[in-house]
Amino acid sequence: MTETTQFIIYADGSCKRNPGPGAAAVVITTPGGAIVKEFVRAFRDTTNNRMELIAVISALKAVPRGDIRIVTDSQYVVKGITGWITSWKAKGWLTAQRQPVLNKDLWQELDALASAHVGTLTWQWTRGHAGTPGNERADALAQQAAEEFCAHAHTHP
Repeated sequence: MTETTQFIIYADGSCKRNPGPGAAAVVITTPGGAIVKEFVRAFRDTTNNRMELIAVISALKAVPRGDIRIVTDSQYVVKGITGWITSWKAKGWLTAQRQPVLNKDLWQELDALASAHVGTLTWQWTRGHAGTPGNERADALAQQAAEEFCAHAHTHP
């Protein structure tokens, strides 16, 4: 039997002037807390929920196999992927109110990546700004990138 590598992945998104400039950050750690890799993606015109989704999508693309735990402070992401998505798909991507699911393109991409993941995939919500080191790091990276993108957009038309 082969042993799988386990990672704890912190994913966070940030958006200025929601909608507006935003960023998605990922911090990949060992179970002991050592940072293995971190990265950020910035976008000119987006929303906070899109950035939260892009962060977890980016995490799954970075670690497509192994036993991983994705930690996020987004209840939207955790509740969506562990519960709501089943109903959305059964209703043809409509909400309980029969409205189109917002960010359907990203939910479909996340669903496909989660389904294709080889190994155990666990989703964990953590309270934001509560001192969880990996979450604080991902938040800081996303905030900084969104602010830099916002400042750049203002100084260069």
